[in-house]
Amino acid sequence: MQIKRAGIVGVGFYVPEKVLTNNELEKIVETSDEWIRSRCGISERRIAEKGVGTSELSAKASLKALKNAGVSPEEIDLIIAATTTADMPLPSCACFVQQKIGAVNAVAFDLGAACAGFVYALVTAEQFIKTGAYKTVLVIGADIISSYIDWTDRSTCVLFGDGAGAVILKEASSGGILSSVLGCDGNYTDLLKVCAGGSRSPATSETVKSKGHYLQMTGSEVFKLAVRGMSDAVVKALAKARVDKKEIACFIPHQANQRIIDAVGERLEVPKEKIFVNVQKYGNTSAASCVIALCEALEQGKIKKKDKVVFATFGSGLVWGAVVLEW
Repeated sequence: MQIKRAGIVGVGFYVPEKVLTNNELEKIVETSDEWIRSRCGISERRIAEKGVGTSELSAKASLKALKNAGVSPEEIDLIIAATTTADMPLPSCACFVQQKIGAVNAVAFDLGAACAGFVYALVTAEQFIKTGAYKTVLVIGADIISSYIDWTDRSTCVLFGDGAGAVILKEASSGGILSSVLGCDGNYTDLLKVCAGGSRSPATSETVKSKGHYLQMTGSEVFKLAVRGMSDAVVKALAKARVDKKEIACFIPHQANQRIIDAVGERLEVPKEKIFVNVQKYGNTSAASCVIALCEALEQGKIKKKDKVVFATFGSGLVWGAVVLEW
C-alpha cells in the first residue's frame, strides 16, 4: 500500500502595521541600535495594537492562505493553531479563527509548543492527512509575544515581535513532507518561561507586582541548546528522508537571533545563500517565525517546484524540531 504524504498547497501571513524600530526602543529602555544589531541582527519588529488578539492576526493570515490555495473556508476539515498567546485562556484561539473565517465544517484546537509551534503543528496535521481522517487542514503559527514583554528588560524586549502565518495542507500527489524529527527536554523548563497566569500561579495583585506575567529568559544557555538542538534535528531528519544536505535548496531556521542562525548554518555547513533570513524585519515572532519566512521565501523566488526545503526550530520547554519537504 502506498503511504500518503501531506503537502502544502497554499500559504499566507500577516503582521501588524505598527513598526517598532531600534531607534524607538532607545527611548524606552537603555539600549542602542548598534547594540541590538550586533547581538541579534534585528532592526525592527511589528507590534499589535492594544486590544487586538492573536486570532485576529491568525484569521487574516488564514484567509490569505485559503486564497493562495484556491480553497474555500467550508472545505477546511481541521484547524490547528500553534500559539502560546491565545486571546484568552479559553476558548482556544483556533475556535475564534474558525468563526472569523467561516470554516463551519472544521474541528479546531490549539497546540502549545512556543516558538517551535508551527513545526509541531505541521507534523501533527500531517498525521491526520496520512491516516485519511481529514483531507484539508489549516495550520497556523501565530503569537502576540509583545503581550508578555517587560519593556524595561533590554535582554528580552529587543528580541520579539508579533505576527501570524498559515498554510493549507492536503494529500500530495508528489513531493510533500518527506520526514520530521521532534524533541523535548523538560529539564530546561526554567530557561524560558512566563511564571504566572497558569493554574499553579493564577493572576493576583502580587503576581502582577512581581512581574510574574512577563517572559523570562536565560539567554546564554538557550543559545547553546538551540544551536545544538536545531542542528541535530536537521541531521536526523535529513537521514530519515535520505536527503543529502547538499540537496537543500532553502533552509528556513527559526528567526530568533542572527547569531543563532549563523551558528546553525555553520554547524550544518549550509551555504549562507541557501539560508533564508528575515529576522532583521520582524524579530522573533515565536510560532509565526518559520511560516512567515516560508511565505517571504516563496515571494522572493527562493523556492521552486521540486526544491528540498528544510525547517528547523526550537522553543520554550525546551522543545525543538525539523521538517524536510519537497516543494
